[in-house]
Amino acid sequence: MHFYMPTKVYSERGCVRRYSQEWATLGKKALIVTGKSSAKNGALMDVLGALHEHGTAVVVFDETEENPSIEMVMRVRELGLQENVDFVIGIGGGSPMDAAKAIALMLYHKEKGAEFLYQNGDDEALPVVEVPTTCGTGSEVTPYAILTIHAKRTKSSLPHRIYPAYALADGKYLLEAGRGILVNTAVDALGHFIESYINANATDYSYMLCEYGMKIWSSTKSVLIGAERTVEDCDRLLLASTIAGMAITHTGTALPHGLSYYLTYENHVPHGRAVGYFLPGYVAAADAAMRRKVLELIGFPDQAYFTAFIHRLLGPMQAEPELITRAVEGILANEAKLKNVPFSVTEDILNSICAEANLQRKFT
Repeated sequence: MHFYMPTKVYSERGCVRRYSQEWATLGKKALIVTGKSSAKNGALMDVLGALHEHGTAVVVFDETEENPSIEMVMRVRELGLQENVDFVIGIGGGSPMDAAKAIALMLYHKEKGAEFLYQNGDDEALPVVEVPTTCGTGSEVTPYAILTIHAKRTKSSLPHRIYPAYALADGKYLLEAGRGILVNTAVDALGHFIESYINANATDYSYMLCEYGMKIWSSTKSVLIGAERTVEDCDRLLLASTIAGMAITHTGTALPHGLSYYLTYENHVPHGRAVGYFLPGYVAAADAAMRRKVLELIGFPDQAYFTAFIHRLLGPMQAEPELITRAVEGILANEAKLKNVPFSVTEDILNSICAEANLQRKFT
């Protein structure tokens, strides 16, 4: 049993500016990887202000794709090489933060082609700073980066482990997030907790993280179903997401994430929502003691209540039978996901997990 967490985490309001002496001086010129929303929620201005304060030059790429592709990573790598950057800052949700890691890897290995992204080998990368503005990915503390592979019509995690140097988690950036983004990303965090807890690689450390984090997540359920959010709610949502990221760093994810990639690629379902559809079925497939414990930790009296809650948040899953068949076949061939599951995975089990996603139950 081991625990490894090299990322330095600051989780408090104002942390971007307060601790800028540490992270803004990692190099002489930073490449910011972000999307358009970071300019609206204040995160980009805080980061730019901190860099300016320390005399650090910067170039901004603010056109990150949702579910970034290999092609985009290589295009931004060229920008970074032209600008002679020496560290990378990801601002946003999972897409820009994952992209920042992949770009940092390829900037360090500037002589390598795109094929290196999915080759085992050297994990050295330029330093990465992550500033999350959603509450689901946990990418600010994980070594994972997931990219879209158009040639295979799916998404896949890089084999390289790229830990950020710093994670700067300020809940105030969630205040401006739309409810859809908040729900989708919070459900992704829940997926990280559930898939880490019901996992063949779980340890006392990962159980500790999940048990504490799921209780924090449970305290935000009223906000997710429509109650007005406060900055304190946002603090809790982001803290839960970061803790969930720490948990999956040590266990990996399991079936819901593996199944979700097909929905996201083919039907353009947002990642967290796609994961969420398969969570009730995954919990139902676990042994009875594990199922009861998970439901207790996230605050649901029984399986039916949990399924109904997820359906209230997400609505029914819209997917063609052919796509579900392809997803099931893909998982049965995916040893990386199967080895993380603590029970025997058969075609029937996978079909029952998918069927649970379409059950209609009333949440009260």
